[in-house]
Amino acid sequence: MGVDVHPRVSQRHPEVSPGDVEVAFDGALRSRARDTDPVQWVGVGLDGRGRLLEFVAIETAPGQWLVYHAMPVTKSVLNEVGLGGTR
Repeated sequence: MGVDVHPRVSQRHPEVSPGDVEVAFDGALRSRARDTDPVQWVGVGLDGRGRLLEFVAIETAPGQWLVYHAMPVTKSVLNEVGLGGTR
């Protein structure tokens, strides 16, 4: 599986490197598809420094992903993927 991280991620969140995003994506704790076209996947994972990151990605080819949004996790994304404790 290949993961590309859009440069905008680090531009908007300089504390989050492409490597951080790749680790969080590869070891996602929970993810789900959104009802969009193309299908977006939203997920939550731990980066190499133990921080909980949220990400949004699309599959650009079989097994190839583009993460175009990633940042420290928010309550709304925790809720969206079922890890927030409230519904």
